[in-house]
Amino acid sequence: MTTDLPGSAAGHPPTRLLCGLRPAAAWLLRRRWSVQVHHPERVPATGGVILAANHVGVIDGPLLAVVAPRPVHALTKQEMFAGPLGRFLRASGQVPLDRFHADPGAIRTCLRVLRDGGVVGIFPEGTRGDGELRRFHHGAAYLALVTGAPVVPVTLVGTREPGGATGSLPPRGARIDVVVGTPWHTTQQAWPRTREHVAATSVLLKGHMLSELAAALADTRRSLPGPLPAGQSEDDPDTGLVEPSREL
Repeated sequence: MTTDLPGSAAGHPPTRLLCGLRPAAAWLLRRRWSVQVHHPERVPATGGVILAANHVGVIDGPLLAVVAPRPVHALTKQEMFAGPLGRFLRASGQVPLDRFHADPGAIRTCLRVLRDGGVVGIFPEGTRGDGELRRFHHGAAYLALVTGAPVVPVTLVGTREPGGATGSLPPRGARIDVVVGTPWHTTQQAWPRTREHVAATSVLLKGHMLSELAAALADTRRSLPGPLPAGQSEDDPDTGLVEPSREL
């Protein structure tokens, strides 16, 4: 992966709090739930990496940031960045994302993280749901095309109980499985990248993630929680990660 990437003018998100709090946060998570991380060795130990996870529960983002083998700068909906929680999220290196409009700031930040050899976390479904990747936005494929960074699928199981509301937590002591899949690679593509190219690449990535999702459920002998209760689903968002009219 080249280091000569667009977006280098963006600042790298803070890392001190993210790295410093991970051991204590992981301990707290494991005090409440039985968290098992499968195949952590599949995450490359160095270099830029994109972790792409399914999204079923409210704790998916924090879980990914805390128990992944490497610190993760996760794309997080900008609605979360208000008040004390928002200040904490920014200080811990999470990346605000406008899911309903193109977001050049989020793109620049993700490219800077990957350029610096860090890890970006993204939920291609765009919002919580059944976790079966029925909706699949192009952000992860776009970042992979721009940078050449590998996309590592992550399957989260047990972060929401069947029938649980969008903001519900699993019961204390529940088992949560975080299954790291086989990395997926695509060739770095110079700008301009057409929407058709990004979409075609995204189709390939989705196929890989669906295969890894099926393997994860088979290996853990578990199932996803099913759809959210009626009236709980959010509008289908745009991830905000689309090819800009010029290179950033």
